[in-house]
Parts: sequence; C-alpha cells; structure tokens
Amino acid sequence: MTARNSCLALVAGAVVFASPAFAQSIADTIYSNGPILTINDAEPTVEAVAVKNGRILAVGTLSDIKSHQGETTELYDLKGRAMLPGFVDSHGHAVMGGLQALSANLLAAPDGDVTDIPSLQDTLRSWIAENTEIVDKVQLIVGFGYDQSQLTELRHPTREDLDEVSKDVPIIIVHQSGHFGVANSKALELTDVDADTSDPAGGIIRRETDGAPNGVLEENAFFMVLTNLLGGLGEEGLRAFANAGPELWARFGYTTAQEGRAAPPIVEVMKSVASEGGFKIDVVTYPDIMVDRNYIAENVSDSYVNRMRVGGAKLTIDGSPQGFTAWRDRPYINPVGEYAPGYLGYSAVSNEQVIDAVDWAFENNIQILVHSNGEAASDLFLASIDSAETKYGPADRRPVLIHGQFLREDQVDALQRLNVFPSLFPMHTFYWGDWHRDHTVGPVLADNISPTGWARERGMMFGSHHDAPVAFPDSMRVLDATVTRRTRSGDILGPSQRVDVLTALKSMTIWPAWQHFEADQKGSIEVGKLADFVILSDDPTAVDIENLDQLRVTATIKEDEVIYKAKDGEQDAKLRQSPFMSDPATAHLFLHAIYRGAGVENPAIGCLLNDDACERLFSTPSTRFE
Repeated sequence: MTARNSCLALVAGAVVFASPAFAQSIADTIYSNGPILTINDAEPTVEAVAVKNGRILAVGTLSDIKSHQGETTELYDLKGRAMLPGFVDSHGHAVMGGLQALSANLLAAPDGDVTDIPSLQDTLRSWIAENTEIVDKVQLIVGFGYDQSQLTELRHPTREDLDEVSKDVPIIIVHQSGHFGVANSKALELTDVDADTSDPAGGIIRRETDGAPNGVLEENAFFMVLTNLLGGLGEEGLRAFANAGPELWARFGYTTAQEGRAAPPIVEVMKSVASEGGFKIDVVTYPDIMVDRNYIAENVSDSYVNRMRVGGAKLTIDGSPQGFTAWRDRPYINPVGEYAPGYLGYSAVSNEQVIDAVDWAFENNIQILVHSNGEAASDLFLASIDSAETKYGPADRRPVLIHGQFLREDQVDALQRLNVFPSLFPMHTFYWGDWHRDHTVGPVLADNISPTGWARERGMMFGSHHDAPVAFPDSMRVLDATVTRRTRSGDILGPSQRVDVLTALKSMTIWPAWQHFEADQKGSIEVGKLADFVILSDDPTAVDIENLDQLRVTATIKEDEVIYKAKDGEQDAKLRQSPFMSDPATAHLFLHAIYRGAGVENPAIGCLLNDDACERLFSTPSTRFE
C-alpha cells in the first residue's frame, strides 16, 4: 500500500469511527444554500455541512443535516456562494509576506503600475513623499517587486537610475524573484562594495567597464548588501511580521500557510507569537538546513502547538529562472544582459553540500524541501535522493521538489520513481511565460515549464504554489494559471500541460495537505476533519475558465471561526491595502533576521553573522559559469 493510500485509509477509518459518535450531536454551525465542493472523490458535492467543536460533524443533503440542528445551532447562509476546503499553502514565505505591503510597490500589472524605469523612479519618489517620517528615521528606502522582463527597457535598473531618485539616502530595490537587487551609490558606499570587492561564492556583483559596481547584485551578493543595510531587527518588529503575514494569506482563503525558509531566531519568534494566540491559521515552517541542523532535529514535529510547527528542513540549490541564475544543463537561449557564450546559470551551493544535506535528512527521517529550478540543479537533487534512499532504505519521508521550472520529462519519471512530491509554480506561465519562451529556454521547452500535465499523465499528485512574496498570494490567480496557462500576452504556454479545474483545486487543497502529512485533518470536507473552509464568490467548476482569476475570496473560516470577511464591493487584488503599516519602519529591517542563526555551515549565510565569515566568502571566487 502506498503512503498516500495508507493516509487515505486512516482518513476513511476516522470517518467510519466518527460518524456514529457524532450521529446524535447538535451542530454548532450548519453551512448551506450554496454549492459545496468537498474535494472528496467519493462525494464531490453536498448540500450542507454540520460542524461541532471546530470539526466536521456531518456532510450530505440538507434534510439529513437538519437532524443536527438545535436551538443553539448557527445557520451559515452561503447565499449562493461556493464553499470549499480551506487552501493549503504548498510553498510560500508567510513571515516575509509583509515586505510587499511595507515597501514601495514596484510590481508590474496586474499587481502594480510600473512599466519602465521612469515609472519605477516615480513610484519610489511618491513612496518617499508619503513616508517622509519613516525615511528620515531609518535612513533607508526600500522598493519591492521590480521585474526587468516587464520593463520597457528589458534591463535591470542601475545605481545611476536610483541615484536620480536620491544620492543622499541609501536605496535598495528587490527583484520580484527575491534573487536580485539594485543598490544606489550611497547604499554601495555604506556597505563597502566597490571595484576592489570580489564576487561572493554563489553571487555576482555586476560591474561597469572600469570594474566599478553598476548596482545590480545577484543572489548571495544581493543578500549580503541587503542585510548590511538593514541592520538588526528588534523582536517586536519581527513579531509584527509573524502576525501579519498569515493574516494576508487568510485574505486569499489559506487556512494553512508555509514559511518556506527560516532560521532559528525567526522560528523562536514565531513560537512566541503562537503561544500568545497570534496565529489565526496554521503555519508550518522549514528552517534552512545550511544554518543549524541540530535546531531542526530538536524542533521538528508532526503536531501543531498554538497553530505553529516545524515541518522539516529547506535547502536551496540554485536561483531564479527568469533572472538567468537557475542552474541549467544547457545554455540559456537568449539571455538579456552581458553573459558569456554557453552561459548555464550557477549553483548557490556545492555538490557536496547538497549530497550531505539530503543524506542528513534521510538519515534522520526529516522531510526536506529543495528549491531547484534548472535541469542541472534537479539532476543533482534527484541523484542525492537516489543515493540517500539506497543508503538508508525506503521510508515515508516525502521529500519535496520546490519549483522545478525547467524539469525534463525523464526527471518527472525520476520524481515518481523516488516518491518526490513536486510543488510546482504554474503562476510562472502568467508572470514570466512570454519571457521564458523568448529568452530563457525557447518556445519548445517553454511549453513544458511547471509540467503539471506530465505529473497527471503519471497519476502523480502535485502542489500549485505562489511563492509569495515572489508573487502575490492570490489563490484565484494560482487556480487560473494552473488551469489556463495563459501568459500576460494572451499566449497559451503548453496546452498539453493544462489541467482541469478540479485537479487544480486538489493541488491547492488535498494534495498539499498530503505533502505536509496532514491529509487526515485537512484538504477536503469530510466527517472528522477540521472545519477549515473558504467561501468564493462563485463556483469555480461552473464559471468560464477564462474568468477564474475574477473569482474572489469572500470569507475564510478556520475551525468554524470566520477569520476573514471581504468588504462589500472589494474586487481588486492589487497591493492597495497595507495591512502592516502600523509599524512600517520595521519593514526596512525585516530581511536581516531571515538568515541569522547559530552554527552556520554556509559561508554566504555566515557572512550575515560575522566579519570573519564575510572575509572567507569574499575571498572565494564566484561559481558562475563563464
């Protein structure tokens, strides 16, 4: 029996056991008067759901469910809206989500208004004017979400472009992928980055002809400058983010969020917030395996404590496919910028580090999530999994491939053979599909990015994620992209990789619940499971698929408690709201804490902690392929 079948058998057993016990119970709440999609193949739709003590008491016809109605039962009228199980975050960064709302919004449409470098500059100027007190206080300007592929100039801004906004106050802007940034001259000066500064391992300082930095920073070079600028973050500031990020997720129907790369100080603050009742939804976190393995081993748990738990470990092998830092097995077809012939991207860690990390996870039976975008990175990951399983034997560890944008079909076969769960990123088809077709992999291979069709041909489960703050955590855009694969230009990228609406919904509910070892509690509306629900403006299986992105989350319910309700007439998903602006100054300091921790094994991370590690890192040549 497979691990998933075992899990489903347990669910079925729970249902059989729970039903008689609940049969005579009076419900706290009965939900009815709208389509209810259970995501349970045995009973796909029902008329009503009864809930007691935060768990599902009964599902079925309205006449049957009324037997659980008593004087104290609340009747929740769906008013024709659709109810589904709450969404489960297959991969995101919930604690980091506040960055989008706390910095200048440099995103392109539909999430922002930046179209070219002048509009980017104007957006920064407007943000500065609206936040003068903050800028004066922290002496730093931060923008988030620019994307060179969506700028008219088709290039990254430079320090000179940012100097036109301010030469006196340091400016750092973050690429939408989170793998690049641009610093103005003042920011470079304050972080001692100049023509004599060596490229760090796993990162690039882009330069002008005379060797001076042009402001564009890749991967570990960007993280280094960013953290040096941000300085230390007080615990109260981080607490605000730990509270606010999951609240943003709840706005889009997520009842379980993931913090997909953390470090011990972040986790400790999350625990503290959780102990005070700060989390309205469940949050599972995966600390960076390159920071402190002992901490992971000591804290990993299958059980939530106050809606928070450590689920396993996270490893990052390479970078951003749209930014040409994903590590490929063949050259990029038409990279925009100055790249040597045959450029393949590069790895952020060594082969030995990847093999050792996976080996440790398997030896300790700890789930590992691995960020791997390029084919070469995935080859290394899969080889490491194969080696570790041969060494330690089969077990239900559920390793997860995160992203896998450029997977080959033989690699999908290997994922199936090695029981690796693919958490894919179909939103790339919308945001960067045209870019991949024209500049990264070409029209043939671009059709197969985020290969959900290949996964389903093999009967595999998969997760569909948003990776926020890389993309806004808009669940309906996740759904739309997974079904339609329509690019910004209107092209359909890989028609054969499209899936139907119900499959896409499973990739946002029951399958990521299985990914997190939680399918016995979440992901479908079945007796005995948690009463985690999302209410949508319409039935996604009944509307025209071209209108899926127009659906809206009208309410999110966690264990029978309404934790989010949309305001009347609220339609737009842009970053119009700033849920964390009660303490915006902390935004500028937030990222510093992301990679802090003790017992650092990765020199790129260690540099964030002490000068000796920085000296070692900068003395190591770049691993970029030339």
